[in-house]
Amino acid sequence: MFKIEYSRDAVKALKVLPRNVQLGIVSKIEQLAANPFAMPQVKKLIGRDGYRLRVGDWRIIYEIQGDKLVIYVLAIAPRGGVYK
Repeated sequence: MFKIEYSRDAVKALKVLPRNVQLGIVSKIEQLAANPFAMPQVKKLIGRDGYRLRVGDWRIIYEIQGDKLVIYVLAIAPRGGVYK
C-alpha cells in the first residue's frame, strides 16, 4: 500500500470544495493508494511527469515515488484549469 502526501496547493483546493465532492475525491485517492496502476480513470500525462485521476469534472494530478511507495498529490482542480 502506498502512502499519500498532499502538496500545499492540493490541500487548499480540497478545503474549499463542497463536502460531498471532498469525500468523493479523498475516497478515490485512497483507492489509488491500494493499487495506483489498476484504476481505469488514471492516465499518464504527456509532456510532463505524473498521472491524472478523473473524478467527475475534477482532475487530480499526482506523481508516484516508487522507491518510497509514496503518491504525491500535486493539484486538484476542475477539468480545464488543472493542466496549466
